[in-house]
Amino acid sequence: MSSDTTTAQEALTFADLGLSPKVLSAVTDAGYTVPTPIQSGAIPHALLGKDVLGIAQTGTGKTAAFVLPMITRLEKGRARARMPRTLILEPTRELAAQVEENFIKYGKNHKLNIALLIGGVSFDEQDKKLERGADVLIATPGRLLDHRERGKLLLNGVEILVIDEADRMLDMGFIPDIERICEMIPFTRQTLFFSATMPPEITKLTEKFLHAPVRVEVSKAASTSTNITQRLVKSGPKPWDKRETLRNLIKAEADGLKNAIIFCNRKVEVSDLFKSLVKYEFDAGALHGDMDQRARMAMLESFRAGKLKLLVASDVAARGLDIPDVSHVINFDVPIHAEDYVHRIGRTGRAGRLGKAFTIVTRSDTKYLDAIERLTGLKIEWHDGDLSTVVASEGSDEEAPRRGRGAPRRAGRSKDEGERGDRNRGRSRREAPAAKPVEQIEAEPAEIAPEAAGIAQERRARKDTIKSENAGRGARTETSRTDAPRSDRAARPARDDRSDRPRRDDKRHHRRDDDMSDGTVGFGDDMPAFMRIEAKA
Repeated sequence: MSSDTTTAQEALTFADLGLSPKVLSAVTDAGYTVPTPIQSGAIPHALLGKDVLGIAQTGTGKTAAFVLPMITRLEKGRARARMPRTLILEPTRELAAQVEENFIKYGKNHKLNIALLIGGVSFDEQDKKLERGADVLIATPGRLLDHRERGKLLLNGVEILVIDEADRMLDMGFIPDIERICEMIPFTRQTLFFSATMPPEITKLTEKFLHAPVRVEVSKAASTSTNITQRLVKSGPKPWDKRETLRNLIKAEADGLKNAIIFCNRKVEVSDLFKSLVKYEFDAGALHGDMDQRARMAMLESFRAGKLKLLVASDVAARGLDIPDVSHVINFDVPIHAEDYVHRIGRTGRAGRLGKAFTIVTRSDTKYLDAIERLTGLKIEWHDGDLSTVVASEGSDEEAPRRGRGAPRRAGRSKDEGERGDRNRGRSRREAPAAKPVEQIEAEPAEIAPEAAGIAQERRARKDTIKSENAGRGARTETSRTDAPRSDRAARPARDDRSDRPRRDDKRHHRRDDDMSDGTVGFGDDMPAFMRIEAKA
């Protein structure tokens, strides 16, 4: 790796970076005049065709750092069918769609063909864009390889490759796909590589696919913005404890809370928390990976437009989403991976604004909290006292889950009422029909069909016979075991003397024809009486 390393530079204007007049006009129309440190450090080298390794915390303008030089370089040349000129790889659909919006905004003075390959969208529409020729191809790794395997895409014309949010690619398991894609692209390409953190796996990847890169590092890896006030909020261990803590926190911050993203670790928790907030009449929406793509984009747009105040989300919303004016970030769950904490709270305090980040912590989260503080190098303050002041909460009936096996019953509820089936649910105990015991059914032959009455009578007779046989057998056994002297038992005939007994094998394989004279197989004399009833024609 080259020793040519660029650190944060003094503020420059976009006109000083070497961008084309058309791009500068679009940037000015968008309201920007001064580039961020990552932009001023990366854009000049990208315009020269050098490989760039950009390391910067989330929310520092990394997207424009590669979009603006790419548009300038794409002013010359033309794309051919199914052979894109540039390729940008993103870990999520939302990030890919956001990059497309940036190309549309900054490339409004250019006639660029942009193709977006993400899941949840028809293959046919994407194939048509590829057939027309794509100057810019933005894709998630999985959908890109799908098109490649279908023979609809050729990558041997790619001039610039961008790998964005590389550490997120690692977390999502995309690194093998990235390696496959890089091997399909010409060796002479330019590669722009951006990541918020540099774990060892990402470092190995850069050494393999970047050639003498310029390293542009504008902040300490895994550092958090100084514009964000970070606090820890104690909570009891139960889900309803945490939900109550969250509601109290939102109410306490009501004066300064313009909007908030609430992060959960799992998609099922996103759904449960969203339903709970709506139940308590909070203005909330949900965003997670299992949602339809159109629903996800509509939810994000509603949040951006201020139609939603609270957005409950999984880590799909933690990376790179351009929602510039988020006042609060709340970690309902402490992230398992410490790096995710940096990305989550980076959704607030963007573009020089102030923000607040709260993390709800239980006793079981202390090891994850320790990892976050080691990574960031910060000792995060407690909002209202540490975990030693937590008081166990029983939870409310409306928030507690349904009673499981072994859990105490609610007062006033009988066992019969709890075990009653769905068929009788909602009816009073007096109205519910009581189940009759078998003895009572057998004692009321007039209330059942004649055939059933006959069966019941046969069963009673058979039961009495079995009882008498068992009684006699038990008496004989007791006599033989207890009354017989030891000498008599020793004098019993040997096993060989019992050869006159029929063997099981003989009975099974040498059964006589008259053994089946009654038309039954396998039951013999023990066949139940109801099975002897002849079928009616």
